[in-house]
Amino acid sequence: MSNKKVNIAIVGLGFGAEFIPIYQKHPNANLVAISQRNPVKLKELADAFNIEKRYTSYEDLLQDPEIDAVHINTPIPDHGIQSIKALKAGKHVACTVPMATTVEECEEIVRLTQETGLTYMMMETVVYAREFLYMKELYEKGELGKVQFLKASHQQDMDGWPNYWPGLPPMHYATHCVGPVLALTRGEAEYVSCFGSGTIREELISHYNSPFAVETTHIKFRNSDLSAQVYRSLFDVARQYRESFEVYGSKKSVEWPLIEGKPLVVHTAKKPEPEIPEEVESPDFAKLLPKEIQHFTTKGVYDSDEHQHLSFTQGAGHGGSHPHLVHEFVNALVRDKAPYPNAKQSANITCVGILAHESALKGGAIIKLPDFTFSGK
Repeated sequence: MSNKKVNIAIVGLGFGAEFIPIYQKHPNANLVAISQRNPVKLKELADAFNIEKRYTSYEDLLQDPEIDAVHINTPIPDHGIQSIKALKAGKHVACTVPMATTVEECEEIVRLTQETGLTYMMMETVVYAREFLYMKELYEKGELGKVQFLKASHQQDMDGWPNYWPGLPPMHYATHCVGPVLALTRGEAEYVSCFGSGTIREELISHYNSPFAVETTHIKFRNSDLSAQVYRSLFDVARQYRESFEVYGSKKSVEWPLIEGKPLVVHTAKKPEPEIPEEVESPDFAKLLPKEIQHFTTKGVYDSDEHQHLSFTQGAGHGGSHPHLVHEFVNALVRDKAPYPNAKQSANITCVGILAHESALKGGAIIKLPDFTFSGK
């Protein structure tokens, strides 16, 4: 490990608070500041974690020369503009999903990273969850054989969530299912076709003029024979929370359980029919991390459930991904290498969802991903 340290500021302390002690314990990070608009909550968290620098103004934080990088955990509508402001201020950026809410914002972020040489990483939890890392290990060892198809879903009941959530088009928040299907082979989406299905309540439709209860997208991979299917629901669909990812190979396939907490199912080709499926508990991948933060793969950052953010408890701890995300970002800055997903990859993942919803509104029209989301362009 390098002895270099990166000075980090966390912006947004709802879900963002989950990351405070991970950065504090990472051997190559200094958590120098936190930011939240609510001064009472800001003081409470800063006092609890002994953080000296506290900002209620994001713009003031960006003027602090001590800060090298920001980790943005604010509401979705703010992600794009806050990432752009940070890059213009000379800060590296980690941002929770999605990257932005428009294709134009995604393009501006990519452009700024190219102009400045600064690092951007979208902090997609599923591609660092233990289940995904298990499937990635099988893929890299050749145990899956030839990958033939990928599938993923993200289903969640968002009734009662505040602010911008009511009526949100399902594919506008699709990175948890788009991310893993592209990440396994480090593929890129070339074009998408999406169908909407069903209808949500009238009072929900009016928020975004989006009627669909479920959106289902086919993704055609660039420079590949692969395609993937992802589906997403947010309202008026009876389903336990599920972030699923499945891969179908010529030698082995891995399927997500239907009920949260059950084992993965691994199917092995050419066995007697009753022996093809086998339930497998995904191993933990703390071994990939510095020892100081390994324990965060199995435990939340707080001791009691009442302090955990709802997205963390609903999502079953995000598969132990939080310390992996922190390490990927910090390690990229320390070693001056690209993280996964970098700006272009994050834009490709995010624009799949934005353009898929546009496709659904057009009855499934094929829509191509923009060139700025492709490597080598």
